[in-house]
Amino acid sequence: MAKDRVNKVVLAYSGGLDTSVIVPWLKNNYHDCEVICFTADLGQEEELEGLEEKALASGASKLIVRDLREQFLKEYVFPTLQAGAVYEREYLLGTSIARPLMGKTLVEIAEAEGADAVSHGCTGKGNDQVRFELTVMALNPKLKVIAPWREWDIRSREDAIKYATKYNIPLSQTEKDIYSRDRNIFHLSHEGGPLENPWNEPEKGMYRLTVSPEDAPDKAAYIDVGFEKGNPVSLNGEMLTAVELFTRLNKIAGAHGVGRVDMVENRLVGMKSRGVYETPAGTIVLRAHQALESICLDKSTMHYKDFVAVKYAELVYNGMWFMRLREALDAFVKTTQERVSGTIRLKLYKGNIIIAGRKSPYSLYREDYASFGEEDVYNQQDAQGFIQLFGLPLKVEALSAINGGDESRYLRPDYSKFKRD
Repeated sequence: MAKDRVNKVVLAYSGGLDTSVIVPWLKNNYHDCEVICFTADLGQEEELEGLEEKALASGASKLIVRDLREQFLKEYVFPTLQAGAVYEREYLLGTSIARPLMGKTLVEIAEAEGADAVSHGCTGKGNDQVRFELTVMALNPKLKVIAPWREWDIRSREDAIKYATKYNIPLSQTEKDIYSRDRNIFHLSHEGGPLENPWNEPEKGMYRLTVSPEDAPDKAAYIDVGFEKGNPVSLNGEMLTAVELFTRLNKIAGAHGVGRVDMVENRLVGMKSRGVYETPAGTIVLRAHQALESICLDKSTMHYKDFVAVKYAELVYNGMWFMRLREALDAFVKTTQERVSGTIRLKLYKGNIIIAGRKSPYSLYREDYASFGEEDVYNQQDAQGFIQLFGLPLKVEALSAINGGDESRYLRPDYSKFKRD
């Protein structure tokens, strides 16, 4: 089947097996088009080493690397943490929130380079293909999206290695690494291999960012995390950039076994998948933020925000970052954060995060109100009237049953013994 003519393609490039093979595949299948590789530096660290040499050797005309770490944390991670967005109770969305920024930058580079197409290495089974392509559709629907995994005959890792060998593509990876991983400054995910059987416990050597809780120090570590308007800004009283803060927290939390999640999640495409995530700094910031909100937010706002968090997480997971609803929810969340400022003290011990202290200039917690002592600000006798009004619907329902109503409608005690002769 003849391919549409494409002159120039910008490829989201990781340097892994799949994207390394995609470079020659694009040139072979799209009329020897020019391939520009783009890599987003989101904190992969050693994974970025030697990428330019590898991309050029694969046939790309050039490699563009953008340091997006600070932007990633401030514009994508922080809003998600402020929203309290956690997918299916456990996943902190580390991969999900990275894709819209990568997709946005991919579009910007394609426009600047005069490319007529973009490409990615996502498989046809995963969520990332949706996240990338929805971003492109939202920001520049005129760009053609090429997804090789939905077009080529390569069906396995072995097939990809054979293709790479045929076209002399340098490979740093080997067949020994059985896990599929995604890493950024916020998290590290692990999928595949033994994890595909949900009965298998993750291998101890699989983890990269966190030590096993059993091997963590026997002495707890105390840290203070400071916030301004819902954003983490300091560690132990020292003001830090977002990158500095997360870099330090990752090391501290990882050393104490904090931030591991092992879950089976529902993918957007309809199947279940098992993933193991390491999110040391993110887990600490989320927990500290929740603790700060507990003293800074009023009851109604806090409870409604919990509903918003579930929808926010669903939208992010499904790749709808640039959807109006996500932006509208974000506006609501930002309003709730105006007075979420203060400091949370945490104790880290063998995989656990224990809240050790809370303080804020905007705290709604009043010791004189909460005290069981003096009644200067709260008269306990007032509670009687409140309870009578609050429980009035229950009382009316019970009286109706006693006076001959249809008792079968209610899962209530047997009222017959209370009836008068």
